[in-house]
Amino acid sequence: MQGRGVASAAVALAVGHAFATAGLHRVEATIAPENRASLAVVTRLGFRQEGRLVRYLDVGGSWHDHLLFAVTAEEVPGGTAQLLARCATRSGSPE
Repeated sequence: MQGRGVASAAVALAVGHAFATAGLHRVEATIAPENRASLAVVTRLGFRQEGRLVRYLDVGGSWHDHLLFAVTAEEVPGGTAQLLARCATRSGSPE
């Protein structure tokens, strides 16, 4: 399913649910810098990079840095529909 937008749509639905149903204000994602596919998903959905977490996660017996991304409810006033619309564009530009 890689490259077909499935992950982007799944994250869009989860974030929309987090804001609209669960009442969360902020959603964060931490991603390994070499994980290009996941970086593309959060970029497409409008997450902003906020920093680098040094030696954040033990993977296979060694500590790895991760990048921290976040989005708040105010950044997607159109909710799930707006997030899903972003999935349709490769650039992730808001409507």
